[in-house]
Amino acid sequence: MEQFYVRLNLRLDWSELDLLNHINNVAYFKYIQAARINYWEACGFDPYFNKSDIGPILLSTNCKFIRPLFYPGSITIESRIEFIKNTSYGIHHRILNDHNEIVAEAHDVIVNYNFKTNEKVAVSDDFRAKVECIESGKMTTE
Repeated sequence: MEQFYVRLNLRLDWSELDLLNHINNVAYFKYIQAARINYWEACGFDPYFNKSDIGPILLSTNCKFIRPLFYPGSITIESRIEFIKNTSYGIHHRILNDHNEIVAEAHDVIVNYNFKTNEKVAVSDDFRAKVECIESGKMTTE
């Protein structure tokens, strides 16, 4: 069974409702983005990017909507690294409602990118080590 050690709790906002009084599908992508940033912060990307101009760039994202979300409420987004290749990696996200039910699952593909030279670059050993630490359960966020 997959373990998710990086979690982010968010409150649903009334402004995210659509015409049918449930949370609009666009909001799910905002939640996924927040979870992606949360994982990057756990890995220490901010200081690394500020001194190297190398960082993550989103190649693709998709979301499978399983159950609707309703206001008021809150969610927990759980994230884990699915794979790491030479220059890219994948993040799997699960969005859970107040009843701990999975309401959506998403998958991101991220490319490690040099923003100065506009080229993809190898995923660093430091990042791999931080991911290994997180995914082994030695370091959790919430």
